[in-house]
Amino acid sequence: MSFEVYYENENSLASLQDNIIAVLGFGNQGQAQALNARDSGLTVIVSNRLDTSNGRLANEKGFCLLPIDKAVNKADMILITLPDEIQPIVFENSIRPHLRAGQTICFAHGLNIHFKQIIPPPNVNVIMVAPKGSGEIVRSEYLRGHGVPCFIGVYQDITADAKDIAIAWAAAIGGARAGIFFTTFKNECEADLFGEQAVLCGGITALIKAGFDTLVNAGYPSELAYFEICHELKSIIDMIHEGGISYMRQKVSNTAEWGDLSVGDKVIDNNVKENMKKILEEIQNGIFINKWYEEYKSGLKKFKSAYISDYNHGIETTGRLLRSMIRGFEAKNPRS
Repeated sequence: MSFEVYYENENSLASLQDNIIAVLGFGNQGQAQALNARDSGLTVIVSNRLDTSNGRLANEKGFCLLPIDKAVNKADMILITLPDEIQPIVFENSIRPHLRAGQTICFAHGLNIHFKQIIPPPNVNVIMVAPKGSGEIVRSEYLRGHGVPCFIGVYQDITADAKDIAIAWAAAIGGARAGIFFTTFKNECEADLFGEQAVLCGGITALIKAGFDTLVNAGYPSELAYFEICHELKSIIDMIHEGGISYMRQKVSNTAEWGDLSVGDKVIDNNVKENMKKILEEIQNGIFINKWYEEYKSGLKKFKSAYISDYNHGIETTGRLLRSMIRGFEAKNPRS
């Protein structure tokens, strides 16, 4: 399947040049997009609670914070970067009552629209601009003069230029420097959730823990297990990111490559692939999102318990110790 791809040109920002854009939420993604767009010459206002670290950071970065209702009233485009799970209630209470015909609502992820957790009024544009990277990467790549690829989508086009507005915002945050790809809310949402669960977050962390436990249970030192299973992962991922799986295989030893080619499918076997299919089905039919929002509404008990359990796993305690000992390594502090 071929994609429509857009790159930066002299007219990239035209559809938003004289508009006011309200960014709701100044977390990692909201911060990056607000700063990038302002640096690109657009007029950006921010709404975030002042009595939070993100609110204080927004002030430090030169944004005068507005309540959501006033930001929505003032804006031509509203970018919602609040956490997925709180968006529906905020939308109903603080956004919907203040919308006017012809405004544009932009989401950074297709979830709440696709699964109908948010039903937008019929008189506004609804678009999606989804950078394929964390907020930290979106900002750092922009400052380097590069960008992060973005997927854009249009759910409602009331003004007949919603796609142009999506392209303009993606360009403003640096996406057109790398490439802007057109897709649907459904495809972005379902593929994104599957990628996070089966590979990028859930799959990789489960594989790392299983590999670490296998070595430690066989009598190998936990420090050695950490380096072999987790620490070296970055170099492998960097090579795959740079040139694909085949490029990585050219860069490792022949022994490592033969181990990859001959053993990998014994780990990720047909049972794992069947489990992945089930994971995708539960995303597609809404089971996952319903369970997640039920968990959020019930106080996140399972969420917090699972986090604490993994926080205290051997690979995490070993990793925190070793990262503090590696010279020149800037360790990141997880939330506890």
